[in-house]
Amino acid sequence: MEQFSTRQNKVSRLIQKELAEVFLRELRSDFIGLLISVTTVRVTADLSLARCYLSIYPTERANDALKHIQTISKQIRGIIGNKIAKQVRIIPELEFFIDDSLDYLDKIDKLLKN
Repeated sequence: MEQFSTRQNKVSRLIQKELAEVFLRELRSDFIGLLISVTTVRVTADLSLARCYLSIYPTERANDALKHIQTISKQIRGIIGNKIAKQVRIIPELEFFIDDSLDYLDKIDKLLKN
C-alpha cells in the first residue's frame, strides 16, 4: 500500500470536492441523464498529476461519458485551477478513469448468492 503525504491527501480531497462541484454545476448540461460521482482522487508525490476515478451511472453510457470527459479534461483543469489557485502552487494535470469497484462488489455479491 502506498503512503501518501499529508499534502497529497489535502490536495486530493480538495480536487475531489471541486471536481464533484464542476460535474454537478458547470458541466451538468454535457451529461444529461448521467450520475457522475468522483470516488477517489490520487495525486502523485510531486503534485503534478491527479488520477481521478469516477463512478458513472447508468454504466452502459459510462465509456462514452469517460471519452467525452477525457476530451474536455483541459477545460475541466482550467475550471478547477480557477477554484483552487489560491491553495496550490501547481494545478495538477487530470487523468480520468472509471471506478468499477462497485460493479466488482456487485458481481461478487451475486456470485456469493448463487
